[in-house]
Amino acid sequence: MAEAASSPPVTVHEPELCSAGYTLFCHTCDPPPPGGRARILLVDMEGGVVHEWRPPTSAQLPELLPDGTLLYSTRDRSHIEGAGLRRLAPDGTVLRHYHCRADHDFHVMDGGRLVVHCIADKMVPRLGPGLRRCPYIVEVEADGRLLWEWRGEEHVDELQELLGRPIPPDWLGRARGELGLVNLDGVFTDSQEEAPVRSRAQHYAFDWAHNNNCEVMPPNRAGRSDPRFAAGNILFSYRTLDTIGIIERSTGRIVWAWGPGELDGQHKPTMLPDGHILIFDNGTRRGWSRVVELDPLAGSIAWEWHGEARGDLYSPYISGADRLPSGNVLICEGGPGRLLEVTREGRLVWEFRSPFAEPETFGIYRAVRYSAEQVEPLLRAAS
Repeated sequence: MAEAASSPPVTVHEPELCSAGYTLFCHTCDPPPPGGRARILLVDMEGGVVHEWRPPTSAQLPELLPDGTLLYSTRDRSHIEGAGLRRLAPDGTVLRHYHCRADHDFHVMDGGRLVVHCIADKMVPRLGPGLRRCPYIVEVEADGRLLWEWRGEEHVDELQELLGRPIPPDWLGRARGELGLVNLDGVFTDSQEEAPVRSRAQHYAFDWAHNNNCEVMPPNRAGRSDPRFAAGNILFSYRTLDTIGIIERSTGRIVWAWGPGELDGQHKPTMLPDGHILIFDNGTRRGWSRVVELDPLAGSIAWEWHGEARGDLYSPYISGADRLPSGNVLICEGGPGRLLEVTREGRLVWEFRSPFAEPETFGIYRAVRYSAEQVEPLLRAAS
């Protein structure tokens, strides 16, 4: 039986227009202490909790597996001892720990293989003096054996050529934009906050890519006509560079990139079967978010949703969006902890405001909707 929240968390629900199912999410947190104890929750369409995991580690991204177990990544970018992915039984028992510096995303493949985005801190003279945090994507067997690896710092020149823009860019300019000291046209609005600007610019220089995606692309219409978008290639998202791109799996080369001038601190690009790419465009500097569907072959936006007015949807960080089987879109507005379902026509048909945040937790990084059939193995094992 679903556990009711203390106050009704679902404020909009039109059942006849929704993609019925169960939604999995967690409020991200740092390792305890000082972080809180993570809560990974599966809720029904009324917001009632049907299952909960309370892992003793930090948590960022959970995924329900077909056998009813749960795989989740920690949020331990510098706490290496506890970092990685853990597979949990329905009762929370740890079945497996993949020890790595997992960060932001992983992708489960056939046979239990995993593609995991990790991070590596190292000196990279090409990117300037000092330590740099670099994307490190690995493919591992179910037993943890390394099959393939990719290092982002080795492909900076490829990306720069595709974008036609210098890497590294003007970090001071970006920092001023995020702090509201300059608008997106480059016009200064204030010049009194130089110390915070320099501090933020130094952080961007360190975390120069901030990749938050490593999707192994599925078969799709664009890939049938253009090998850059072929199934098996990897779709990444460099938030700090406002860029999404594709890694050719067979060669490791970056073969496509898009975003500067259109995207602003984006998260979770996802290749759709029709060859379009769904993206949560955070709008960190412009002050409002949107979900866009990009036609990568045309280089144009085919669909966009930002609410009735700009600013109705806004999370300057985290967040994501998924196309549901019905064509609706499940949106995670991560900062405020709000989950939405909208139709292709832009109608809001489900809204969930999470009551489960705790003082030591952050927003909801991502959310996933599962059908009743997908959840059945979990519920059967837990009963």
